[in-house]
Amino acid sequence: MMIDRLFEAVIQKRNPSVLGLDTRLEYLPQELQSQFDAKAPFESAAELIRTFNYALIDATADIVPAVKLQSAYYEMYGPQGVQAFLDTARYAKQKGMLVMADCKRNDIGSTAQAYAMAYLSSTPFPDGIARSAFDMDFLTVSPYLGVDGVQPFVQACEQAGKGIFVLVKTSNPSSGQLQDIVAQGKTVYTHMAGLVAQWGQTQIGRYGYSSIGAVVGATYPAQGAELRAAFASVPFLVPGYGAQGGKSDDLALTFDERGLGAVVNASRSLMCAHQKSDAPYAQAAREEALRMRDDLLGALAKANRLSY
Repeated sequence: MMIDRLFEAVIQKRNPSVLGLDTRLEYLPQELQSQFDAKAPFESAAELIRTFNYALIDATADIVPAVKLQSAYYEMYGPQGVQAFLDTARYAKQKGMLVMADCKRNDIGSTAQAYAMAYLSSTPFPDGIARSAFDMDFLTVSPYLGVDGVQPFVQACEQAGKGIFVLVKTSNPSSGQLQDIVAQGKTVYTHMAGLVAQWGQTQIGRYGYSSIGAVVGATYPAQGAELRAAFASVPFLVPGYGAQGGKSDDLALTFDERGLGAVVNASRSLMCAHQKSDAPYAQAAREEALRMRDDLLGALAKANRLSY
């Protein structure tokens, strides 16, 4: 089970955090930005992003279990940026990190199946061989077309041993416009979490969690605690720590009593750590990753929710 691999890495590295590489040129240190070649803008951008990403992976791979790549930040640099997305994912895997593709894919059933084949399983070819295009470990999925738009991803997880995180309670300020609506006595996000739990029942691993998980934003800790108490088998990907305002003390209740059940993503606070440090950019990211790890572990210990 892919979720077992994730929590094994969390335990081994004593770190329930994820390095978010939502990389854009503005986030790069000046020493890299100054190398930009306006004569080949997309090629140059992709190469600089690769250089930056690889350096941050090298600096954190021994302490951070997973990396999350937000595809939009790569797509904005065209096909060359998408290649940098794929190259970064492959490099992170070579360094022993699990890779999450933050693409929030969804569509009607047949198109959802194509997305699932692209990111999680494999694409068949006329020679009878199915080949993996992106080969991600986890993918974020939007569920709001209903079960026929999610089931292809669930099936791909079963077939290829991968995982997904389904949008349930997102970290953005306006998420409540839809997700907090009460219908049939439950909020939409609670109803969605219940569906995620159902979809994942056949893929529960040795730690009691399914490879079908939920995105639960760090900016809504009360809802995170509520969902953790209600859905014991659903693992959480928790974005919004750091730059978006999520704090470790508020997040402890999104974990179970072992300090498992959730991983916390930080992007800008790690990528842009060099802006608040005199250290070289990769070292600054490492120092911030260590600070984040210690912050999360301290909060879990204080809440008596840490066993590793």
